[in-house]
Amino acid sequence: MQTKILWVDDEINLLKPNVLFLKKKGYEVDTINNGIDALKKIQKESYAAILLDENMPGIDGLETLERIHQLSPMLPVVMITKSEEENIMNEAIGSQITDYLIKPVNPNQIVLSLKKILESSKIISEKTVSHYQKEFRNISIEIMQAHCMDEWKNIYKKLIYWELKLEEIKEPQLQEILFQQKGEANHLFFKYIKENYVDFLKANEHQVMSHNVFQTYARSHLSKNQRTLLILIDNLRYDQWKVIQPLFKEYYNIQQEYLYCSILPSATQYARNSFFAGMMPLEIEKRFPKYWLNDTEEGKKNEYEDFFLQEQLKRLGLGDLKAEYFKLLSSDQEKKLLDDFSHLSDNNLTTIVYNFVDILSHAKTDNRLIAEIIRDDITYRALTKNWFEHCYLLQLIKKAAASGMNLLLTTDHGTIFVNDPSKVIGDKETSTNLRYKLGKNLNYNDKEVLVAQKPEDYQLPKVNVSSKYIFAKGDLFFAYPNNYNHFVKYYKNTYQHGGVSLEEMIIPFIIMKP
Repeated sequence: MQTKILWVDDEINLLKPNVLFLKKKGYEVDTINNGIDALKKIQKESYAAILLDENMPGIDGLETLERIHQLSPMLPVVMITKSEEENIMNEAIGSQITDYLIKPVNPNQIVLSLKKILESSKIISEKTVSHYQKEFRNISIEIMQAHCMDEWKNIYKKLIYWELKLEEIKEPQLQEILFQQKGEANHLFFKYIKENYVDFLKANEHQVMSHNVFQTYARSHLSKNQRTLLILIDNLRYDQWKVIQPLFKEYYNIQQEYLYCSILPSATQYARNSFFAGMMPLEIEKRFPKYWLNDTEEGKKNEYEDFFLQEQLKRLGLGDLKAEYFKLLSSDQEKKLLDDFSHLSDNNLTTIVYNFVDILSHAKTDNRLIAEIIRDDITYRALTKNWFEHCYLLQLIKKAAASGMNLLLTTDHGTIFVNDPSKVIGDKETSTNLRYKLGKNLNYNDKEVLVAQKPEDYQLPKVNVSSKYIFAKGDLFFAYPNNYNHFVKYYKNTYQHGGVSLEEMIIPFIIMKP
C-alpha cells in the first residue's frame, strides 16, 4: 500500500517534476494550490504527511498550519518556504512543524524528509535489532570472563543500555532474551561477589563502596569557595537514573558518571549510614554505639545521618564548611524547602535525602493500585520518570542551577524485582528483611545464599556471638515454611533490596555543573 501525502502550494503546477519523482519513489501524492481547499481535503481524506508552502495568497502557510493542528494534531507537516528569515523560522518551529525545507527544494531532500518522518521508527528498529544481535554474543562472553568489579560495571552499563534501547522499539522477543542474559549475569555476579567481597574490604584491595564513596567522589567538590547540592535519592537504580537523566540537560552539564558498589546488606540501614559516616557498620557501632541500632532493636535506623555527615566532614578537614542536611518524606516538605531555597544559597554543602523512589518500591507491595500500575521494570521506570518530571525536587534543581550550585546526585542502593522464594528457617530474633537475614539459628539452601559466617570479616555488627548474615542471590526472596503459600503469593513480583544483584549493588554517582 502506497503512502499518501498532500502537497499544498500556490505554484503546484510548476512542481510537477517533483510530484512525479515522489510517485516513482512509491508515494501517492494529492496536490492543492491553497490553504482553504487543503483544509477541506484533510477533513475528507487520510494522509501520512503534509508538504505545506509558507507563502500563499489567502490564508498563508502558518495560518493553515495552525488550522491543520486543530483538525489533526498528530499529522506531520513539512513547511517549505523561500524565506530564511529567523522570525519566520521561529514562527514555524513554535507552531510545531515536523520539518523545514528552503526553496528551491531538491526532490531528494523531500524524500529524505518524508523518510525521516514516516520511516525513522522502522529504520531505527531494524538497526537496533541488528546491532543487539551482534552485541549479544560479545556481552555473553564478557559475562563469562568477568574477573573484576570494573568489568562488571561495564557489563551492567551495556545491559541497561540495551534494555532501554529494546524498550524504545518494543521488541518483546529480544527483551525476553535480554532478560535471560541479565539473569545469567546476576548468577555469575553472585558467584563473583561470594568469592571476592571480603577482599574488597581489605586496605590493599581498594574498591569504591558505600563507606568511601563520599571521600572518593564528593570531597574534591567541597570547599569554602564552592556551593554544592548533594541529592541522595533512596533506592534509585542505574536504569532509573538513565531515564530521568534527560530532564537535567536544560539545567546541568554532566561532568562524570560513576558507578560504585553498595555494601552488603544493600539496604538503607546499612548502606546509607555507611555513606554518611564514611565507615563500615561495624566501625560505626564501635565508634558511635549510641547511634547504631541493630535490626532487632526498636527505633529509627537512619536517624543520625546528619550527625554522621558532620563527623565525616571534620575527619576530611572540611569541618568549617557551612553544611545543612534535609530528609524529605513528603511533597509538603519538598514544597517548603523549595520556598525556602534562598536560605540555602549561602551553604557550601546542602544535602537532601529524598525518599520517594523507596516509598514507590514499597508501595508495589502494600498498595493494590500501585501494584497494578507497576507490573515490571518498564512500568517502574516510567512511573519514576513521570514523578520526577512533576515533582518539586526538579524545580529546586532548576533553582540550584540558576544560582550556580554544583550538583552531586547519588543513591544508597538499588532494588530488584523478586520472583522466586528461597526457604529459610530462623528463630523469633531473626531479622525480617526479605533479601538478607541476621540471626543465630538459620537454616537455608547453601546454593541460594551468600553466608557471612563471621560478620566481622564483612565489617558488620552482630547481635550475639553466634549471629551470622545470609544474603539472597539474584531475584530470590526469603520465605518461612510457616504459612508459606500465603507469604509467597504476597511478596512474589515485588521490589526488595538487601541482597546480591547487579540492580541492588551497582549504583550511580553523578557529578554535574550548571
